Amino acid sequence: MSQLDTLTAKQKYGFNKLQKRLRRGVGQAIADFNMIEDGDKVMVCLSGGKDSYTLLDILLFLRQHAPIHFDIVAVNLDQKQPGFPEHILPEYLARIGVDYKIVEEDTYSIVKGIIPEGKTTCSLCSRLRRGILYRTATELGATKIALGHHRDDMLETLFLNMFHGGKLKSMPAKLVSDDGKHMVIRPLAYCTEKDISRYAELVEFPIIPCNLCGSQENLQRKAIKMMLQDWDKRFPGRIESMFRATQNVAPSHLLDRNLYDFSGLKTQDTPFEGGDTAFDHEPIPAAEQSATSGDVQIVTLN
Repeated sequence: MSQLDTLTAKQKYGFNKLQKRLRRGVGQAIADFNMIEDGDKVMVCLSGGKDSYTLLDILLFLRQHAPIHFDIVAVNLDQKQPGFPEHILPEYLARIGVDYKIVEEDTYSIVKGIIPEGKTTCSLCSRLRRGILYRTATELGATKIALGHHRDDMLETLFLNMFHGGKLKSMPAKLVSDDGKHMVIRPLAYCTEKDISRYAELVEFPIIPCNLCGSQENLQRKAIKMMLQDWDKRFPGRIESMFRATQNVAPSHLLDRNLYDFSGLKTQDTPFEGGDTAFDHEPIPAAEQSATSGDVQIVTLN
């Protein structure tokens, strides 16, 4: 008996709302960014974690109900990490009837041979994995590569780049690969990690732990995640507002000369669209007003 079978009527109602919210978020992201088109072959990169399982689950549902036709193939990269349970994904994918391919590449040995013991291997591992997935997409004739990054991943990346890279840069919902040959999409762009975690728990996906490589986790990303979680608790609505900001950019009010022609600015006798509104009163949400009315609190990241 699965966990879903033991839910009360109230809990089942909550699960249905959660499921609809995730499906609606994925459908909206696909529509907003024109992620999937008629005739596409979508390669879903399946790691065995909650995000990629949820992505595959929702895309399979949408394929049945979409007004267009598209194919799905699930791809897992077996990097030969010690203890990797290589039977789990093939058994799961065969059970749900999904076309799939398991790619075996010993990137684990390569990374361990290059990165000193105790240092995080994530960056090099990610680059190697990306190249293999691009090659696999070509071999399979996939027109889209779907990754399981969600809204929280995008915000964490935004702050990581600001704090440690000096860039206003996040994860886009859709992009062309480094080699120019592949279209990469992130259909979970509008979905929260909280919803995905709860959904994966209730559906009981056969999760494969992500710490098999034995490397240290990305401590900088962990610090950012803790900061955002703290803000979410203390200032309800702040995370949603920050995510909306990534979709509402004003280049004229930043400092990037490549995005806006500051040198060519000239005065005129008529109102100037996008003029100086830097000191206009901006309403602060009630929750933020009450939370910031006391002493200022500073979050320090090491």
